[in-house]
Amino acid sequence: MEIRSESTLMRSDYKAPPSQAIPKARLQVWFFRVCSCILVWTCLIQLFWHSQIFTGLTNHISRFSLPVESVPLTPPPPPRNYTSNGILLVSCNGGLNQMRAAICDMVTVARLLNLTLVVPELDKKSFWADTRYMFVSHINDPTRFFCSLKHSFVSSFYSDFEDIFDIKHFIDSLRDEVRIIRRLPKRYSKKYGFKLFEMPPVSWSNDKYYLQQVLPRFSKRKVIHFVRSDTRLANNGLSLDLQRLRCRVNFQGLRFTPRIEALGSKLVRILQQRGSFVALHLRYEMDMLAFSGCTHGCTDEEAEELKKMRYAYPWWREKEIVSEERRVQGLCPLTPEEAVLVLKALGFQKDTQIYIAAGEIFGGAKRLALLKESFPRIVKKEMLLDPTELQQFQNHSSQMAALDFIVSVASNTFIPTYYGNMAKVVEGHRRYLGFKKTILLDRKRLVELLDLHNNKTLSWDQFAVAVKDAHQGRRMGEPTHRKVISDRPKEEDYFYANPQECIS
Repeated sequence: MEIRSESTLMRSDYKAPPSQAIPKARLQVWFFRVCSCILVWTCLIQLFWHSQIFTGLTNHISRFSLPVESVPLTPPPPPRNYTSNGILLVSCNGGLNQMRAAICDMVTVARLLNLTLVVPELDKKSFWADTRYMFVSHINDPTRFFCSLKHSFVSSFYSDFEDIFDIKHFIDSLRDEVRIIRRLPKRYSKKYGFKLFEMPPVSWSNDKYYLQQVLPRFSKRKVIHFVRSDTRLANNGLSLDLQRLRCRVNFQGLRFTPRIEALGSKLVRILQQRGSFVALHLRYEMDMLAFSGCTHGCTDEEAEELKKMRYAYPWWREKEIVSEERRVQGLCPLTPEEAVLVLKALGFQKDTQIYIAAGEIFGGAKRLALLKESFPRIVKKEMLLDPTELQQFQNHSSQMAALDFIVSVASNTFIPTYYGNMAKVVEGHRRYLGFKKTILLDRKRLVELLDLHNNKTLSWDQFAVAVKDAHQGRRMGEPTHRKVISDRPKEEDYFYANPQECIS
């Protein structure tokens, strides 16, 4: 038997005998095929999650697929004929409902300035991007996780516009007002050497700002990128046509995708079959507590965890926050335990069906124990649906929030424990639908009453009467005019909470 040294085998001029060459060739072919299969399947999986190409297929093959409720097919309006002054590119920031309002505003700005609007890009940078669900649900050390997270890994969890909203309906239904295109033309991309001009519009700006300061910029630059979009249009002082366009986008142009609408409708049907129900927007979630600095009811360890999380995000400006000062000012969400007392004081009985419109409650099941004991008919979407039905939405916080939005709008009574963007936009929808009952809690007054009751200064009966008295009038969703504070727009009533110009 011939024995060859390792150096001999490594020589380039060495030729293996036929008996060795054939298996080696086969091994190379096999290896190439395996690598090709892995590459192809990786691409298919990415396409599956990122596009709507496979949405119809997955709906058919899943045994839990939902019938999409038929929407009357009305022909789109004829397109508006106008000479475009340029292209507006928009990056939205914030959570689902903040972005929803921003999209309405940007369509209105594009109409005012006779621009072509690129379908807005949804948030992929801030905490409220879709990775939030994974972040909050699966880690114990947010700071370490945030620092070690690779963008290439988490990018698959982000939602694009067409993952949440019906993009074709959005473009077609508004084409008699604004020309909307799906993506920026290639000739204006950085890849082709185009230098994109970026700017954040001034917050709470009126039409004069956009006409006098923004429009002239388009004569020099055909494309402008708005890098922020939250509250960039004034609540008041705009023409009736512009205000009504904001409403049209909000109530008609922005329709969720068929799969979100179908699952949301199923949730509503299940709840309604069980009787009337309250949607409780229990905003006692990790992101809200960390952002606001509210730690009332938390242990020292939990408070420290929330503080670390707040410091992990540089764009959250406030770092050192005194929780109790915030609380007495009415700037904190109610704790689950406080919510129990308030619900009872408002007259809700033990057999009330309550839907928790929220993500993961901070503290988990133990923080919901008293709420479940006091109101046994408490449910969440995870309790009403099969896990497989929710699987396609997992790790997509904006899509999960869309389901809660649908249920909240449809509920018999809506009660937010914090007056944030979702509470305001849902309130506006419920006003638009006929002033459906919405209880807007006076948290500053409630904190006073809760503390007086807890230290035995107020009896239960006194506490209950005081709570009811505090929520008469403007706090039940009745017709009312927006409060206007021209020099302090952040303190005045939000347009999307009470779009009075659009309510007959």
